[in-house]
Parts: sequence; structure tokens; C-alpha cells
Amino acid sequence: MTAATDTATTAAPGVAKSYLSVNNIEVIYDHVILVLKGVSLEVPQGRIAALLGANGAGKTTTLKAISNLLRAERGDVTKGTIEFKGRRVDRLTPNELVKLGICQVMEGRHCFPHLTVDENLLTGAFTRSASRAEIRADLEKVYGYFPRLKQRRTSLAGYTSGGEQQMTAVGRALMAQPSMILLDEPSMGLAPQIVEEIFEIVRDLNQKEKVSFLLAEQNTNVALRFADYGYILENGRVVMDGAAADLAQNEDVKEFYLGLSTAGRKSFRDVKHYRRRKRWLA
Repeated sequence: MTAATDTATTAAPGVAKSYLSVNNIEVIYDHVILVLKGVSLEVPQGRIAALLGANGAGKTTTLKAISNLLRAERGDVTKGTIEFKGRRVDRLTPNELVKLGICQVMEGRHCFPHLTVDENLLTGAFTRSASRAEIRADLEKVYGYFPRLKQRRTSLAGYTSGGEQQMTAVGRALMAQPSMILLDEPSMGLAPQIVEEIFEIVRDLNQKEKVSFLLAEQNTNVALRFADYGYILENGRVVMDGAAADLAQNEDVKEFYLGLSTAGRKSFRDVKHYRRRKRWLA
């Protein structure tokens, strides 16, 4: 585990081959607002990597840079490269990326509220050239991972719970048969029990279906328990990275992001004071 420089050149180690590689990218909105400043990260094949940090740190922007959704928001990657399976992909269209194997589950779930759960899931197979029987088989496999959705398959998605909508969004991405899923804030607005259930399903999909995950998450405690590797973003830069188990035991991470220290749990006032003296900002 190391503190990163502005170019953030540290890569996730491991025996697995790097699947997704983000190399020193900068992102600018409206041609003037610099949001990401030399961000680099890697996700090895078959692993779960977590992007951690407070709201506004640049996590969602990083995911949208990878999935090429920035242009719809007047943003652009102005420096650096993004590679997937050894191929440069930062100039591909979003639908080309889906066909290549990258799907993003957006923050806030974004289901089609006027469609049933079943119909929402089927929209995920739109880019595939598959028979009706193959798609139905994949749909049943999704219901195997999300049995709660099978019970609600004929319900309008807009009338399901937040947790069920999040499951629908992940299941819809699975219907595209991705090898990499970009998962943005899966715990947002959900009860702790539902968050645990969703992260357990993510781990099952990773282990059984060999889907790699890059997830952006403010809930550092949960993310580090399920991820293999973590990157901490602040103000558009990677300030620290390392194996998830190492980050969870790091005193800086424990004190600032988990509200813990060697002296025990800290008050909010203490945490705010600590923000002004973090070692990586010195």
C-alpha cells in the first residue's frame, strides 16, 4: 500500500492479468473545469476493485470516463488512455463498449418505472444477437441470483423497493453478458441489511460467473470487506491505494474514513480536525 503522486502510477498487483487499465487520465467539463487529475488504476481479470472517497471526490466521473458517458454531460477525457482486454477503448461509443463486455450500473438505479421487472431485465439483452430461448435461459439465471425479483417479475419497477430496483439494475446489466461491471454507489439509500445482500450477490457473481467489478462506494467499511483492492480518491486524485485488507487496517483510513483510531471511535469534530492534517495532504 502506497501513497500516490499526482500521476498515480501505482497498479494493483496480483497474479491475475490486468483486464481494465486506466492510465493517467484527466477529465474536463465544459472545457474549463478540471475534475480528474492524473488518475490511474487497474482491475485484474476476475477481481473486485473499489473506488473509495467522499461525495464529489471523482468516483462517478471516473466510471463515466471508462464507460464513455461523459460527452452527454459536456465532459471529455483530455489526457491519458483507457484500455480493456489490451485494447484502447476511450474513443469507442457506449454501445460498442457494452458489446465488448463493459456495462455500467448507474448511481440511483435508473430503472424504467413504467416497465415490469421482467421487461426491465430483457432490455439488458438488446445489444445481443441471441435466440429467444438463450435470452430466457439467461433471464432465469438472473432470477436464480435474485430470487426476490422473480417474485416481483410482473410488478412495475416503479412500484418496487429501492433494494429491488438496485437488484433489477444489476440484473439488467447481467443480461448483456458482461465480463466487467462498473457499479456506482450500490448502497445509496438502502438499509444495511439490503446493502449486505447486494454485496453478497456481487461476490457470488464475481466468484461463480467470473465477472470483474469496479465499484464506486462511499461506504468504505462494506466495500473493503468485499473488494480485493481499493483506491481512495480525493479532489480528483488517487491519494492512496492498496489491497483491501491492508487499507482496512491502515490508521489513516481507519481514522478518517471509518471514524476509528487506536483510541477508539472518534467524534465528528475530531474527524473534521483530522482532515486538515492527513499525511497524504502534507
